[in-house]
Amino acid sequence: MPDLRISHIELDDATILWRNSDIEQERQVAMFDLIEDNTFKPIRSFEAGHHGPYRLRLSVRDGRLVMEVSGAAGEELESLILGMARFRRPIRDYFAVCESYYQAIRKATPLEIETIDMARRGIHNQAAELLLERLEGKIDTDFPTARRLFTLICVLHIRA
Repeated sequence: MPDLRISHIELDDATILWRNSDIEQERQVAMFDLIEDNTFKPIRSFEAGHHGPYRLRLSVRDGRLVMEVSGAAGEELESLILGMARFRRPIRDYFAVCESYYQAIRKATPLEIETIDMARRGIHNQAAELLLERLEGKIDTDFPTARRLFTLICVLHIRA
């Protein structure tokens, strides 16, 4: 019976140059939530008879997102490489609004925090839709999984 989910996720720590405690918290929550509940079906691997669960390693090489998919035992199944040009602006916007959000949590009114959080969620949702579009025909996944993956993609793009 197919087990179409990610059972383990890893970020290439060599890609991550720097992260503060707020970003580290987001990374931990996204990874935990992703493992707890996700839908992930790499189409080529599935059609070749690998029916999950899957291990996923995310890294950035030469400005491209590399998604290395392995089987439950760690055997490499496939690698997907996505150009990041279309993600640059959503990542930049997401970082900017997150920085405003983290500052607001410390000193703003609840209404101001809510307004910034709505903007943050909007950018996050649009980026998740873009990721779903870019994965079409390669990986079948759902919206919540795409949102969590986008968070992790952002973590990989942090620069000091």
